[in-house]
Amino acid sequence: MIGVCDAKVRAKGANVGLSFYAFFANKNDNPELLMAVAEWWITTHRLDHFEKANKVKALLEDALEH
Repeated sequence: MIGVCDAKVRAKGANVGLSFYAFFANKNDNPELLMAVAEWWITTHRLDHFEKANKVKALLEDALEH
């Protein structure tokens, strides 16, 4: 997921936004994982539909540290 954030920033700049769908292919072949990410995004962190990739990356890195 951090790699996706980095790639989006490299491609579109520091202000690029993304949604949690950015981490999944168009075909939803893992609904359990999709729902887990949606819960982390919406319920745990109360993020908007689109958030800055750098903000999401910082949240992910913080989660990995703890």
